[in-house]
Amino acid sequence: MIFVKTEREIDLMREPCAIVRDTLAAVGAAVRPGVSTAELDKIAREYIRARGAEPSCLGYCGYPASICASVNGVVVHGIPSEEIVLKEGDIVSIDLCAYKNGFHGDGARTFAVGAIDAEKQKLLRVTEECFWKGIEHLRAGTPLYDIGAAVQAHAEANGFSVVRAYVGHGIGREMHEDPSVPNYGKRGTGVRLRAGTVICVEPMIGAGVRDVCVDADNWTARMADGRPAAHYENTVVVREDGVEILTI
Repeated sequence: MIFVKTEREIDLMREPCAIVRDTLAAVGAAVRPGVSTAELDKIAREYIRARGAEPSCLGYCGYPASICASVNGVVVHGIPSEEIVLKEGDIVSIDLCAYKNGFHGDGARTFAVGAIDAEKQKLLRVTEECFWKGIEHLRAGTPLYDIGAAVQAHAEANGFSVVRAYVGHGIGREMHEDPSVPNYGKRGTGVRLRAGTVICVEPMIGAGVRDVCVDADNWTARMADGRPAAHYENTVVVREDGVEILTI
């Protein structure tokens, strides 16, 4: 069931979403060669709690950290570790959520670690562009799969692939709600979204094949060919005449 939010509920979501935005900025500012992903996790956890919120990811289905920190060929759900130390030329995707006022906010960014090569530069640029393409024509009445169709078209036109194993989602009182929001699809199909629907649009784009494999930890999802991947996500509200982005 898709839970359409009232204006009061959307107002309550603004604070956790702002905390997500600001936490991503704080973590991004700390990304540099020599920093471990465990250090980034600590920064996020302390920042979220200092703002009076809780990191939604910590303990979710047994997940052991406050952020997902996915380096290079890891596309999502990389577990932070003291042993994973960023180096020049890496990219790292940070995905995090915050819970406050009875609601969750969710967002992700992929950061360059120092200077990165041309392929990674293009991958980061196109992945963010895919988000903007996905919401460009989104408004009340838009068929759900128009979002993914736009993401897929832009990614593939640039020689990249769209991960199919993981998708965006609705969000609100639960971190993951209906509907699922794929980054691929056929334009003109899917439920027509109503004003007040709050969703996370999150392109996950690979430089090579679209297939992923999951490590023995049952979380870390890697591109099957080891090529780099990027992730960009925001929490957005569907409005009558467009969208409102809560995490920017």
